[in-house]
Amino acid sequence: MYGIIAKLVSAPNRREDLMAILTKSTIGMPGCLSYVIAEELADANIIWITEVWDSAADHETSLSLPAVKDAIGSAKLRIAGFPRVAVTSPVAGVGPSAK
Repeated sequence: MYGIIAKLVSAPNRREDLMAILTKSTIGMPGCLSYVIAEELADANIIWITEVWDSAADHETSLSLPAVKDAIGSAKLRIAGFPRVAVTSPVAGVGPSAK
């Protein structure tokens, strides 16, 4: 499996807009086992995204899906920063069954 943990900083007062764009674009992505969008409680502009994929190739392929490409274009105007991304290898957890 392949995982990503990303920190997005929204432009001021745009976090809700950005989360709506991300939520809409993540439906039906082949190979995506989990895509969790979370608000940072200590900062009203920070969003954490935790993704679990069957493979890195599935994640890469998702970036060319029309809904994802549209979301990236729309989201750019609402992102002030993208300071942290961690690539992980998920080994256990609650949620969809691991293969």
